[in-house]
Amino acid sequence: MLDLQKTLMKLGGGAQWMSGFSDEMLELVILALEDLREWLKSQGSNLMIRFGSAENVILELVQEVKATHVFSEEEVEYNLRRMIDIVEGSLSSVTFSWGSPQLVRWQTPFYDIKSLMDLPASYQDFKKLQYPITTPVAPPFVPGVNMELDWGTIPTLDDVKTFIGNPHKSKKSWTSIKEISAKTILREELISLSKMQSNPDQSMRNINSVENNRSNMDSKDIQKKRLRNSFFLSREGNQVGGGTDILLNALAAYLRCLEGTARDDWQEMHEKLCNAEIRSGASFGALFGSALSVGIISRRRVYFEAITYERELNARFLFPFRYSVATIAATVNAVCSMEWYWILALKSQLSREGRFSVRIWRWNGYLIQYTVVGHEGPAVLLVHGFGAFLEHYRDNIYAIADGGNHVWAITLLGFGKSEKPNIVYTELMWAELLRDFIVDIVNEPVYLVGNSIGGYFAAIVAGLWPALAKSVGLINTAGSIEPRYSSFPVTKEGRVLGGTAWFGSRLLLLYLRLNVGSILKDCYPVNTERADDWLIDEMIRASYDLGVLPVLESIFNFNLAIPLNYLLQSFGGRVIIVQGLKDPLTKSKLKVSMFREYCNGVVIRELNAGHCPHDEQPDEAFSFNPPFYLLVVYNRSRRVEVYSKNKLPALKL
Repeated sequence: MLDLQKTLMKLGGGAQWMSGFSDEMLELVILALEDLREWLKSQGSNLMIRFGSAENVILELVQEVKATHVFSEEEVEYNLRRMIDIVEGSLSSVTFSWGSPQLVRWQTPFYDIKSLMDLPASYQDFKKLQYPITTPVAPPFVPGVNMELDWGTIPTLDDVKTFIGNPHKSKKSWTSIKEISAKTILREELISLSKMQSNPDQSMRNINSVENNRSNMDSKDIQKKRLRNSFFLSREGNQVGGGTDILLNALAAYLRCLEGTARDDWQEMHEKLCNAEIRSGASFGALFGSALSVGIISRRRVYFEAITYERELNARFLFPFRYSVATIAATVNAVCSMEWYWILALKSQLSREGRFSVRIWRWNGYLIQYTVVGHEGPAVLLVHGFGAFLEHYRDNIYAIADGGNHVWAITLLGFGKSEKPNIVYTELMWAELLRDFIVDIVNEPVYLVGNSIGGYFAAIVAGLWPALAKSVGLINTAGSIEPRYSSFPVTKEGRVLGGTAWFGSRLLLLYLRLNVGSILKDCYPVNTERADDWLIDEMIRASYDLGVLPVLESIFNFNLAIPLNYLLQSFGGRVIIVQGLKDPLTKSKLKVSMFREYCNGVVIRELNAGHCPHDEQPDEAFSFNPPFYLLVVYNRSRRVEVYSKNKLPALKL
């Protein structure tokens, strides 16, 4: 792997890349390292493992072996690309006696695409081009190493957690907020509504006490021994882990789920498959998604194995419109979907098209798009509504940043050009995504703003993890206000969507494609010109993306039962309600009156607008003045109206 002329290695992302990994994911990485080292040793080479910043470690290695080339896999995640750029800059800034080493970004292409810049943004147009899928290549010849080097040892889980900064080390640490799941909070604390109603102060939860409870729950050993000859990282979990041979064997067992077998490991796979199939085809991502995201096995190898088996079943013939076995279809659809969003993400990193500079964040293995404008000032996070994306704040982001704020906007999982995996989407999942984004990416409490269903997600974040939000702005928010409630249902784990959702989502998709223009104009009744061709085209484009149907199915299973007044009372901070009074989706006057009666201390601003006031009336973009929790409104005349803290409860706008 290393000789005097060349250095071949993948830059692994370091502490920041792994900081969001669960212990199970870290174990997966360690197992992959063990397998790779054993294979390299069988070729007379070795795998070098060192801890430290990438630029320092690479410079030391280049000097040690007199390398002329450094190979890095092409990455799409912002932090990884930034790290590779830093390494490249470090290499070019140092003079070596044998010349400057060249950093080569390599990839193993899934589709044979000649020019990524010619890639259409619509999957419908992409399919028409019929790019051939490349065939996996044989393992390369690896030359032996004829020099003494310090190869390092395979790290333990504790070694890795110490290096990245173990979030479990301090119960008061910022990252430990992520340990508190939404379900845990709702079930263990918020369901005690009788106590809360008798003593409202109990609704102002102390994050540390929740962490203590969570810590006690997690004190049991999470590193469970895997069963002998098992594919899985733990007895209870679904994640397949190990080296390449283990993954290929597990994939063979998955594809052949309908074949009888006496093998214990294959029987275990078939049992886990049934448990993971919470909706049609979802089992593949649940079982193999982590291994694919780490890179233990490639997407094109998985595709090749699935198609090879399909040919075996059909005398080497491939049917054009269907696969013989459901697991083959699930496998092919999953890897093609992963590849589509990866190349979309890569193109966004290589090109400068679009209104904003797009960054990529990987959450639970999925690619999420976001943007950031401004370099200092209070952090403001903008959350879009259902069917929209970060650019729906197209005329707000720069205006808020110009007011001295650091503005973040995210495209949620399942929307826009973010990935749309085959999973069951829930309101608590989206809220936890926002929680993790604030903790991992923004890295400080935010002024949280959300429109429509995005407002409801923002309210959940503020209500369940108050330490993450300085204040909340809800723009024509989804969710209801319940004057009297004694309980409310909590999303059940692994909900299975029925036939109504399956059939309804397909009808809804067809209806939306045919009527998206008129629907948008109805939502922009005062300024219909803002429902322009660009916005319509972007929504239609997203409707053809792989994975859009599972997202639409979620509409039929939304659980918006957690009352807004409960969440806002639990938050206890400053809240601004912005309501377009001509919203065709909401009885705005009734909702405003309910907010006034049952949500103490909120500021309410009524606008002559529809469902999306921030985009329909962009000149009235709003931001928050953090030091005093003041609301600042920029109106059409550019006059600034400031509402002071002592006037908030009685304010009428």
